[in-house]
Amino acid sequence: MAPIRNGAGVQDVTKLIARCRQGDALAWEALIRAYQGRIFGLARHYMRDPEEARDVAQEIFIKLYERLETFQGDARFVPWMLSLARNCCIDRLRRNKVRTPDHAVPVEDEPHIPAKGPSVEDQVATGEKHTLLYAALENMSDTNREIILLKEIQGMKIEEIATMLAVPVGTVKSRSNRARSDLARRIRILDPSYGV
Repeated sequence: MAPIRNGAGVQDVTKLIARCRQGDALAWEALIRAYQGRIFGLARHYMRDPEEARDVAQEIFIKLYERLETFQGDARFVPWMLSLARNCCIDRLRRNKVRTPDHAVPVEDEPHIPAKGPSVEDQVATGEKHTLLYAALENMSDTNREIILLKEIQGMKIEEIATMLAVPVGTVKSRSNRARSDLARRIRILDPSYGV
């Protein structure tokens, strides 16, 4: 498994999970800190409302804690965690019987981790790109948006997505190609100068 970074340095996820299973509160806190941004980002994409996403993210971490014993150490943790998170989001949407609202996700509501590096100009350009990306995602079908979220934003492998969605790998590949083409087309409609 890939190591994760936290305040104390690099720790192996397997060891961290083992410590969580033994009731180590500090290990659980480190696990939450390591993945809270990803979980909130995923919840935000599904729920489309920051407050609802925060509630669902808390629910996801509760379920993650309750089901940590079921995690098989030979599997990859992130796909397992994202699958659980996705299912929680879908369950919440079903419970609420709500269709996702048609509004853009404001970039300023996204969680940011302070970092050294990019200049203000680079940050503004990145913010504009994110705004454009989220505006384009808003108009995509649920299937295409989910593939972009899982593959391009969350960085999951095609095989992992196929397992999560219970579809063949070839289906995920073709959906991914269609989703990327759809996203590019929608971005060019929103900003014809993009990528020129």
